[in-house]
Amino acid sequence: MFRRSFFGMASAGLLALGLTGPANAHDDHIVVQSTTSTQNSGLFDHILPIFTDKTGVEVRVVAVGTGQAIKNAANGDGDVLFVHAKAAEEAFVADGHGVSRSDVMYNDFVIVGPPADPADVAGMSDATAALSRIAAAEAPFASRGDDSGTHKAELRLWAEAGVDVAAASGGWYRETGSGMGATLNTGTGMGAYIMTDRATWISFGNKGDYQIAVEGDEKMFNQYGIILVNPETHPNVKADLGQQFVDWVLSDEGQEAIASYKVDGQQLFFPNAR
Repeated sequence: MFRRSFFGMASAGLLALGLTGPANAHDDHIVVQSTTSTQNSGLFDHILPIFTDKTGVEVRVVAVGTGQAIKNAANGDGDVLFVHAKAAEEAFVADGHGVSRSDVMYNDFVIVGPPADPADVAGMSDATAALSRIAAAEAPFASRGDDSGTHKAELRLWAEAGVDVAAASGGWYRETGSGMGATLNTGTGMGAYIMTDRATWISFGNKGDYQIAVEGDEKMFNQYGIILVNPETHPNVKADLGQQFVDWVLSDEGQEAIASYKVDGQQLFFPNAR
């Protein structure tokens, strides 16, 4: 359903995810634990060939929810972590699993909805007020429910709106336990509101008559960060190659590569490395 291919997200498929390029195409490779949004949007398809052509280092991406990516990296299953849940990333570093964290890029979250707009939220820019209306109307809402960066942000907004979604689970509030693409497919199929990162929404090919209903709230800011997994804690980490990728992503060339990625003329990510 996406304009760009993306990898499976189940842990059973992690080895298969290592085969993103031709077998043995490069003797040197690293594993990057990342999110479905960076993969589904097509960003990696755009920037990784540039890095590999420059350095000869192949990058194998494991694309899962941010929570799972952090767990994988904390187990030493990867060389670099590239996700979007700043508090959890900082905790990852504080716990000794990462060397340091750097901002990479940002975009924002949006809430999309059906044309019928049963909660009357279309055109709103106050996310918590919109969620309060959705809850009051008991309008269907499809959540990823997978501890991803998007899910963490969504739960924070529900809490600020004073809505107990755990109590509503299985009723108007439905948790898919799936990635962003699968949740968008499920949510649009059931006429539900869905919170998604804008990049995945722009790239999503099954919008039907759905539109962005809520956008523009500063609380829906979506920051991405990058971290070298700590080789002192995890000796298997390819620190030199991993650091080379981190440095490139944060360099002018890497930042320009991120900025140049567009779909239908729309820029999906905005670099902000310091």
